[in-house]
Amino acid sequence: MAQDHSFDVVSEFDHQEMVNAVDQARREITTRYDFKGVPVEIELEPASITLTAATDSQLKSIIDVLQSKVHRRGIDLKVLDAQKPEPAAKGNVRQVVKLRKGINEDLARDLTKRIRGQHPKAQVRTQGDQLRVAARDKDELQAVIKQLKDMDLDVPLQFSNYR
Repeated sequence: MAQDHSFDVVSEFDHQEMVNAVDQARREITTRYDFKGVPVEIELEPASITLTAATDSQLKSIIDVLQSKVHRRGIDLKVLDAQKPEPAAKGNVRQVVKLRKGINEDLARDLTKRIRGQHPKAQVRTQGDQLRVAARDKDELQAVIKQLKDMDLDVPLQFSNYR
């Protein structure tokens, strides 16, 4: 009897690298001339980053610095989901940047349907916030990985636990 091969499709990032990227962004912003004497805050929470600045243009500059540091640390920029800026206390502006992690149910259903449509020999199971793809042929799994990489999705996908 032939052995099944499988891999997991996940969407995650290294939290410690995100902590390092936020610290580097904080350090760069405190040394920049255009932020001298301006109240600027970057707070990292488990599921989001909260940015506070005096104006919208400064907020955009903070996001640019944050994106460059995140990219330099090897984290996909699709992880960052910037929300709409909103007014904060003392005339400041606040913006929340949500951190995407995991594959939600709608995306999991869509990916399952697409994979089964092109690769009927592959079995796809949803396991929490990840997908397990199994097939008898390794070439079939490679074709599924290629198909997933070619899709333009809002979340970054990684392929782990390949056996």
